[in-house]
Amino acid sequence: MAKISRRLQTLQAKVEDKDYHPLEALTLLKDTATAKFVEAAEAHIRLGIDPKYTDQQLRTTVALPKGTGQIVRVAVIARGEKVNEASNAGADIVGSEELIDEIQKGRMDFDKLIATPDVMPQVAKLGKLLGPRGLMPSPKGGTVTFDIASAIAEFKAGKLEFRADRTGIVHVMFGKTTFSPEDLLVNLKALQETIDRNRPSGAKGRYWRTFYVSATMGPSIKIDVTALRDLKLSEVG
Repeated sequence: MAKISRRLQTLQAKVEDKDYHPLEALTLLKDTATAKFVEAAEAHIRLGIDPKYTDQQLRTTVALPKGTGQIVRVAVIARGEKVNEASNAGADIVGSEELIDEIQKGRMDFDKLIATPDVMPQVAKLGKLLGPRGLMPSPKGGTVTFDIASAIAEFKAGKLEFRADRTGIVHVMFGKTTFSPEDLLVNLKALQETIDRNRPSGAKGRYWRTFYVSATMGPSIKIDVTALRDLKLSEVG
């Protein structure tokens, strides 16, 4: 069993074994972010789904209204006029077949890869490299599109792709611990609404099982899911 550091033990002592109101939980999350770097605010959500069945899989995107707090480096693989369109729209890296070759040789200096549908047969050979890193373009993730400019703008502004893992748990970053509790709550509410809106057709029974938030190096804090779902954005401020 892994040894728990004294720092984490001290932080865990601040967290009660209860379902916290969302704003109270996020205030506590900030209070338990004591690492020497700016930590991410993370959500860990267990859903009542079994992703081994195709009608119980969850893979989608969420637009975080308050952004991610990160600089997102976007790479685009396209052809012809779309290459110039990507450059003009603010893509950090743009290319065609030559960029595919560079990625095959190990180039990975980007956080999001967008591709136009016409180059996907060539991009497909990068699956073994990009798949494990969560970088493989996909229509569901909004990263296979001819609307390059909109996709670049959305991902740079705070759009995130996420999926439930094989055990039905969603792990997603929804901001930085430097955000105010109110801004974190706006983002968390957007995440909750997205998960509800994209409930898989095969999900039966109780959909939301457990919902925890934490700072990257902090203890887990349990959220009252019902309170979050009942919350109106107008109440967040």
